[in-house]
Amino acid sequence: MQRVLAIILGGGRGTRLYPLTKMRAKPAVPLAGQYRLIDIPVSNCINSGISCIFVLTQFNSASLNRHITQTYHFSPLSEGFVEILAAQQTPEHSLWFQGTADAVRQYVSTFREHKVDEYLILSGDHLYSMDYRPFLEWHHRSGADITISVVPISMAQAGDFGILRVDDDGKVVEFREKPKGEEGLKGMAMSGRASGPWREIPAERPYLASMGVYLFRKEVLISLLRDKSNFADFSKEIIPSSVNELKISAYPFNGYWEDIGTIESFYRANMQLLTQPRPSFDFFNAEFPIYTRPRFLPPSSVAQSTIVQSLICEGSHIAESSIRHSIIGIRSRIASGCSIEDCLVMGADFYQTEEERREESAHGIPPIGIGANCQLRRAIIDKNARIGANVRILNRAGVSDAEREAEGIWISKGITIVMKNAVIHDGTEI
Repeated sequence: MQRVLAIILGGGRGTRLYPLTKMRAKPAVPLAGQYRLIDIPVSNCINSGISCIFVLTQFNSASLNRHITQTYHFSPLSEGFVEILAAQQTPEHSLWFQGTADAVRQYVSTFREHKVDEYLILSGDHLYSMDYRPFLEWHHRSGADITISVVPISMAQAGDFGILRVDDDGKVVEFREKPKGEEGLKGMAMSGRASGPWREIPAERPYLASMGVYLFRKEVLISLLRDKSNFADFSKEIIPSSVNELKISAYPFNGYWEDIGTIESFYRANMQLLTQPRPSFDFFNAEFPIYTRPRFLPPSSVAQSTIVQSLICEGSHIAESSIRHSIIGIRSRIASGCSIEDCLVMGADFYQTEEERREESAHGIPPIGIGANCQLRRAIIDKNARIGANVRILNRAGVSDAEREAEGIWISKGITIVMKNAVIHDGTEI
């Protein structure tokens, strides 16, 4: 694995995850109350023995850069690193990244300096636990130029992903990017059609979707980026145009995988962490830990409260409240009399002093956290939000989508988001 260089794509503007991406890059979006999305692919790499990792980004990268700098420190006796490469102007490239392939192309001279045999291209916004060592072994055994990790999905999901058709040996014979409807998917169903490792594709999930996990032979990637210089994206252009030119293998992944591309999928992925008796994604796997920044916070304090099927992160204070099927993030403050259900509370980046609270209170500004006697249902409370007393965030009207950014509120698919640093005053009803 020391002969593999990992390149994690930080994504574009993350418009489908807005407003969570208003002030941060998509890989920096908090996950499970104390992690960041970027921690998932980086941890997968470290757990797989890959220690040379680049992260490509260009939008709102300050918090992502800070998180990586404060989190990932390798021994000075090793050559390992996790390094941010942000879009920049050079004599050869004066524009920002135009797509996933263009992002890699703009830094290919940097990647070529490393003595490796393969480049592992990863997305920075997927939730999954994967050991890349069997993936690399599959790639070598198949003699492939490119290997793509795939998962079976249903017809309803297929329009959001690149869909592959393979032969009995797992060789990709067709690749369609985000095909729409039955006509777009015609002939692509794989259930019961192939032998070998593809026999177990369930009838209810007959399509093979690309996970955005690519393994390239070094010289193949460099050649493709040079020869197809007018192509900016891997899944839309580079991969489909190479199916008949190169040997592309598909690697069957059988574990949990979620594309965190929308507010709905982000909320669902977090809520699935509360599944009992076994969550969809296991943060408690001692053999495959997920790393994040050590914050040296005190234990959480819970007084006279009812907590059911929830995660409570470190450094929180909860007083006389009811919390059901929710995630309470780091440094959360929940005052007495609150009822929170089906919510993701991201917590805070810092503690306020008593003096700061008194000064802000004198100006009618509630402290960071959730005030007394609040009711929250099916909501995402972003970092450092200030929710006053007697606030009701219930969406009783059943609003599906609303943009009330001036008020610090956003509703997407019925999920209410209180934006980062927002102030929701006493008695507000949403």
